[in-house]
Amino acid sequence: MIEQLQRLPGVGPKTAQRLALHILKRPEAEIQTLANALIEAKKKVGLCKVCFHFSADPICEICRNPHRDSQIICVVADSRDVIALEKTREYKGKYHVIGGVISPMDGIGPEQLYIQPLVRRVTQDGVKEVILAISPTVEGETTTLYIGQLLRPFTKVTRIAFGLPMGGDLEYADEVTLARALEGRRELD
Repeated sequence: MIEQLQRLPGVGPKTAQRLALHILKRPEAEIQTLANALIEAKKKVGLCKVCFHFSADPICEICRNPHRDSQIICVVADSRDVIALEKTREYKGKYHVIGGVISPMDGIGPEQLYIQPLVRRVTQDGVKEVILAISPTVEGETTTLYIGQLLRPFTKVTRIAFGLPMGGDLEYADEVTLARALEGRRELD
């Protein structure tokens, strides 16, 4: 059980051991409920046919929501990013999950990602703006530039601002973060 738990992301040997011991102490009915939930999720959850976010239905709740602005699409690397952005309750548009980032070292090129369906969506649905919300790693920057070049002829392409976290000190920020914070500056209201 410990070996299997260690296969989960972010779970090291000590956490796996702690989880295993916790599971062994729980009533059998509770463990059966957990096991059933895992199996049920694996059977029922797939990818939305429109945005490629995880969904138990063919089209996810966000894509079906008529109150969301379908003229704005936020492009993210994976479903974790959708969940993070949704927690802010600020974004009212729709999403497109590309399924990762371009990483030649890992054998991941644009053709392995859901980029062509994004291009089709933008060109066929008359999207007014695409917001690129991909982490600023080397691979993320490559992906952002690639998608930006593809979509610029069809629509307005923006990216989320990057900078200093609330409560952070300037002296501890790296040069790239400070440069991004300066680039993303805006006028005070």
